[in-house]
Amino acid sequence: MDYQHILYGVDDGVATITLNRPERLNAWTMTMEREVRTAMEAADADDGARVIVLTGAGRAFCAGADMEELKDLDPDDIADTTWTRPFDMNRRADWQTRYSFYPAIGKPVIGMVNGAAAGIGLVHLLYCDLRFSADNAVFTTSFSRRGLIAEHGLSWMLPLIVGHANACDLLLSARRVTAVEAKEMGLVNRLLPAAELAGFTYDYARDLAHNVSPRSMRVIKRQLYEVPFQSLADATIDANREMAMSVRSEDFREGVAHFIEKRPARFTGR
Repeated sequence: MDYQHILYGVDDGVATITLNRPERLNAWTMTMEREVRTAMEAADADDGARVIVLTGAGRAFCAGADMEELKDLDPDDIADTTWTRPFDMNRRADWQTRYSFYPAIGKPVIGMVNGAAAGIGLVHLLYCDLRFSADNAVFTTSFSRRGLIAEHGLSWMLPLIVGHANACDLLLSARRVTAVEAKEMGLVNRLLPAAELAGFTYDYARDLAHNVSPRSMRVIKRQLYEVPFQSLADATIDANREMAMSVRSEDFREGVAHFIEKRPARFTGR
């Protein structure tokens, strides 16, 4: 597929989706929205991609919505579902809203924060499974300073990651947060010098792609995102059921075999 506002490629087991409007600090557009969704689903369906990295071109991750589009926003566009995917009865409804589909992707999604992440850019980072940041990145929710509210499930997702008090601070004030503070509050998992960010991120992603069972990652990711809707008993019963299926899988047999034989793993995801 020919993309206009993103770049997409797969190399060595890692799919990379790059927001590609560097002259506009990768400001979010409706075209970008459609293309990111399409690329995520393409990576999910590609057996050659076992991990997904989402990043931005140039000096920003995503500076938020493109103001040229935002100033002419039709309120009816917010509820427009003409281009979205049909409802999937086999997926939790919570992970089928406009931007919340990332947890339903069966592969790890790593947000590589190369620069500013604001507004809708921060929303997308929060739906990633892991966030690795350059030490010069800055973050802001932006919305309250634009006369808007906590959009797209942010009021649910942000407290889950940083806690209620920090979420109140970030959403009510919409202040700029440094990368160091973001790391302290758990908004990002790793903090790297800017020059080392890509190397670390891709080393981590390739380690997952080559040395970890795709089947295990898929199931564990689903388990983690089910937890907010489960009791401890529900989570345990679900784990027992999944454990019984895991020990019958090819990846379990390979996991034992490569450890005993002291050789690299050859996981198939089955």
